[in-house]
Amino acid sequence: MSTARSGGRQVQPQALHLAPVIVLLLAAGLHALSVGWPFAFGLARGQTLWPVHIAAMALLAGVLLRTRNARAAFTAGWVFGTVYLAATFWWLFVAMHIYGGLAAPLAVLAVVVLAALLALYFGLACGLWWQLDRRQPGAGALLFGTLWMMAEMARGTWLTGFGWGAGGYAHLSGPLAFYAPWVGAYGLSALAAGLGLVLAQWLVPLLQALAHRNTASRAVAKVAATERLPSRWALCLVACLLLLPITVPAGWNQFTRSNGTLAVTLLQGNIPQNEKFEATTGIAQALEWYRQELLSAHTTLVVAPETALAVLPQQLPEGYWDSLRAAFAPADRTAIIGIPLGDEAQGYSNSVLGLVGGQATPLRYDKHHLVPFGEFIPPLFRWFTELMHIPLGDFNRGALGQPSLAVQGQRLAPNICYEDLFGEELAARFGDASQAPTIFVNVSNLAWFGDTVAVDQHLAISRMRTLEFQRPFVRATNTGATAILDHQGRTVAALPYLTAGALVGEVQGREGLTPFAWWAARFGLWPLWLFGLGVVVWAWRGRP
Repeated sequence: MSTARSGGRQVQPQALHLAPVIVLLLAAGLHALSVGWPFAFGLARGQTLWPVHIAAMALLAGVLLRTRNARAAFTAGWVFGTVYLAATFWWLFVAMHIYGGLAAPLAVLAVVVLAALLALYFGLACGLWWQLDRRQPGAGALLFGTLWMMAEMARGTWLTGFGWGAGGYAHLSGPLAFYAPWVGAYGLSALAAGLGLVLAQWLVPLLQALAHRNTASRAVAKVAATERLPSRWALCLVACLLLLPITVPAGWNQFTRSNGTLAVTLLQGNIPQNEKFEATTGIAQALEWYRQELLSAHTTLVVAPETALAVLPQQLPEGYWDSLRAAFAPADRTAIIGIPLGDEAQGYSNSVLGLVGGQATPLRYDKHHLVPFGEFIPPLFRWFTELMHIPLGDFNRGALGQPSLAVQGQRLAPNICYEDLFGEELAARFGDASQAPTIFVNVSNLAWFGDTVAVDQHLAISRMRTLEFQRPFVRATNTGATAILDHQGRTVAALPYLTAGALVGEVQGREGLTPFAWWAARFGLWPLWLFGLGVVVWAWRGRP
């Protein structure tokens, strides 16, 4: 076997190629862990780990700093993204195989293919960074963070978008959480990626020098590595970024104020997913259990989860709906109930109905952001859905920014399932500050994914929205996580997973607009896109 000589020692070519791959796999695994600890030991399952995320980005950046061309940088970013995404949403296998009936090999292949396709955005970001950073020395951290943010936004918005597991969600605590009401989750991804690159720029030269045993070769390695050291400006910006959250006066970063409290009851039926749409088992059990809990609740607001009643209103037993209407006829009673609506002629929608006391007509919210393959079938993919046996098919899409439900001085903004993943869409309701929501209400059914970290990751997504908008979230789900979150992302109360029960508590509504809510309501994500494009143009025009 041939060898290469470096600094007076024999180096195996295989080791030179294997080491970056090992580092990439380690970095990808750490990234997946950072957005939700998946195990039931050591830490609380679902705990986010912001230092681990920055370490993951630093390891990736360290590999990129040693790549020799843009193609190698693209490959590194793509491999990293594929592994980290597959390790983050591996639980899609449960829905497709266990409940969808798709053969296990095909379900595994589908998860890997999805991860590999979405990882192309990260590969492009890394390849473009390599090219532009060498054209504009010193662009470094700003360019890398910006390109990474743009890759995350493309993944989260294009082709219906699936931004699950974005790096920003690792920063529900720590110094970067301070910036969530300013730049949102995508902005946090940019800040963390930039920090990771600066960290790598310091560590790579040190490690390269330590890797050389004799003094002469170590000196040569140090000289070669100084070209990649972070600039003084980068170090000053990093210092300010980390010190600002602990130096500003208390309350300076608070943009909202309380407008009172609301007593709530959140229902969790724990209907098994394999029975949920069976008429004689799951449907019958759900109709009886939710009717009893809705009628016995005494709080102002009662919330039942997504498709709690898994039949159309016209299919309910005789007198069922009338009894609910009568129970919530008083002016101080309101129920929000997940139920499909529509008919064969007009189509169907995944909806919630609001029975608001004193109003003759129930208020309605139709889900806007539908789930591909579950709630609508993308063009050319009907063959794939026919391989599975999942009920419900193509749904009608609700309008963006539907009106809130006015309840006892609060304005409730329903969202269904993973709609809380799309902060820019929730922001559409904040164009008029006087009518902006004071409380978010999420109804979900994550029983599709069993007892996996998907439940905890979804809770973290809602927590990020509370930081961006400084609004509380109440969540009613079938199997978990049913919880009350305050406007600072803290879990006030929650039910155990996989149990049937009612969570009773109070939620404090909030008024006022965060900077993120203000600009995202008016411009969506365009300010971030334009900033990113500006940085790319600057780096390109500044090439030697």
